[in-house]
Amino acid sequence: MNIIELDTNDRRRVGQFLDLPFRIYADIPQWVPPLDLDARAVLNRKRHPFYQHSDAAFFLALYGDCAVGRLAILDNRRYNEFNREQTGFFYLFECENNRDIAIALFEAGAAWARARGLNKLIGPRGFTPFDGFGLLVKGFEHRPAFGLPYNPPYYPALVEAAGFTPQGELVSGYLNARTFRLPERIHRLAELVQQRRGLRVARLRTRGQLRALLPQLREIYNRALTGVGGGLPLTEAEVKTLADQMLWFADPKLIKFVFKGEEMIGFLFAYPDVSAALQRTRGRLLPFGWIDLLLELRRTKWLNINGAGILPEHRGAGGTAVLFSELAKSVAESGFEHADIVQIAVENANMQREMRDLGIDFYKTHRVYQKRL
Repeated sequence: MNIIELDTNDRRRVGQFLDLPFRIYADIPQWVPPLDLDARAVLNRKRHPFYQHSDAAFFLALYGDCAVGRLAILDNRRYNEFNREQTGFFYLFECENNRDIAIALFEAGAAWARARGLNKLIGPRGFTPFDGFGLLVKGFEHRPAFGLPYNPPYYPALVEAAGFTPQGELVSGYLNARTFRLPERIHRLAELVQQRRGLRVARLRTRGQLRALLPQLREIYNRALTGVGGGLPLTEAEVKTLADQMLWFADPKLIKFVFKGEEMIGFLFAYPDVSAALQRTRGRLLPFGWIDLLLELRRTKWLNINGAGILPEHRGAGGTAVLFSELAKSVAESGFEHADIVQIAVENANMQREMRDLGIDFYKTHRVYQKRL
């Protein structure tokens, strides 16, 4: 076995890096391939906004000339400056069920990280705050929501064999959209809060309206990180890249913003799930995959609710009720039959309790790992 650091200009090795998951998941029907353009973008050091401020290394494990494992190690300098740490992230880990391969990959990644002055690795954690976190440890029988990690059940044991220990967990919930009904008292409270506090909910009609609000979204996201450890403010370039990705799948009617006067104070993101189309097209939009994807936007019965937030100073004053009310309206008005509410930190016990009371079943768990170097 040989571990090599990937030359991202070597098309053949890049192809092996990108193709490996298709072999590992060949017999796992739940797996959803990433969008091919996105998977290639993170290897493009000239265009991806991450490389404007940070760096990454990609490793391949080879038996002869056959790829049997892969790993990315990220040195996110903006994260470390913001949090005053020397932490690296690991990401894109894929591996055959072999402890020796996993250990060798992580040893190579750790050596690269130490050489850059990093003293800890955590992950899986990606290039942007909106990349899915963690390894799946519960819910293997379910298809993941688009963009969320999925892995074989043996991955946690491989990561732990390489010396990692659990750092935290995130849960995702299932909501039966056909039977879900928010108590009327919460709708009434939301209306009362909006009247008394001068709040309004912006309901969008076009993608152009959504794009115009992105600068304010970046501002509210970054403001919400004040005093919060482990976060990372978004740059303008990152917001633009995320917007280009988001607008592919966005139904503007499902994305809502809460304003107080002209100030954005909250948001709710929901998207039609296109996972089935990505499974059929193997993640490729060209030459005709984009047609299947557009059709899936219309016929899917699944809704992904993968982002909701409100500025801290407005949470205890009824702002959360407004978000819950809008979430219920999105589900009721959209005609979807199922909804995935994705990746809520287990530390957010109040949010989980409130959602369980509404009939949401937390049926998937992802675990984040850490290791001192």
